[in-house]
Amino acid sequence: MQERIQKIIARAGLASRRHAEEMMTAGQVTLNGKVVTELGTKADASRDHIKVNGKLLPTVAAKPLYLAMNKPPEVVATMSDPEGRKSLAGFLKTIPSRVFPIGRLEYSSTGLLLLTNDGELASGIMRAHNLRQTYMLKLKGFLTLAELSKIQITTGLRLTRAKQGDNAWYEVTMADASRDPLRQELLQMGHPVEKMKRIKIGPLEIGDLAPGRFRSLTLKEVTALESAVKKAAAQPQAAAGSSRPAGRPRRRILSRGRKPG
Repeated sequence: MQERIQKIIARAGLASRRHAEEMMTAGQVTLNGKVVTELGTKADASRDHIKVNGKLLPTVAAKPLYLAMNKPPEVVATMSDPEGRKSLAGFLKTIPSRVFPIGRLEYSSTGLLLLTNDGELASGIMRAHNLRQTYMLKLKGFLTLAELSKIQITTGLRLTRAKQGDNAWYEVTMADASRDPLRQELLQMGHPVEKMKRIKIGPLEIGDLAPGRFRSLTLKEVTALESAVKKAAAQPQAAAGSSRPAGRPRRRILSRGRKPG
């Protein structure tokens, strides 16, 4: 069956479809000995010889793997790092197949990170700009009601107090594009983010997974994630700095949030 080459590469678990397209345009992919750069080029995975960086693509894709990991701080969210910093590969030595992380999580940030060899799902998540993610933020000092209200008005995001203390933790749910504008707003207010931990991606929660540990997703979790990705992809993309679906007015009513347990 003829399919686009980037789709074949993604299904083989070598890279996401987007990354596969980048490798094609960079001249790193050959089809039956000839370099292919046209993204519309099709091939038959069962008959044609496809090579990526000189290595023959397996004709049989590896068994799909879906992992949830609690990334520790000061770990690069990639499988290797040219600067020699600690990467994800050191935590995944027991995994039989090659996997790659989906999305970004900063070097100093911690929390839930998804990894897979399913290029189709990875590509879908990367395109689903409205897929909701929940973070715990440790700020310098604590926010007043007026500051919480201003943040909600300017960014469309509602922060709720999660933990008490001089430097309190706050919980916020947002789309990926809203993360940097929120941090900029907090910095301007004099409450820079000191720590950031992602605890939820779509329907998936980090639970009690310890830092540096990972687990396989259940079939129910994978199905729920695929459903959430399709739903998010069908929604209009919100502007950066806004967590609101397009067309919905911002709410000015502010909640104090739940009490910490």
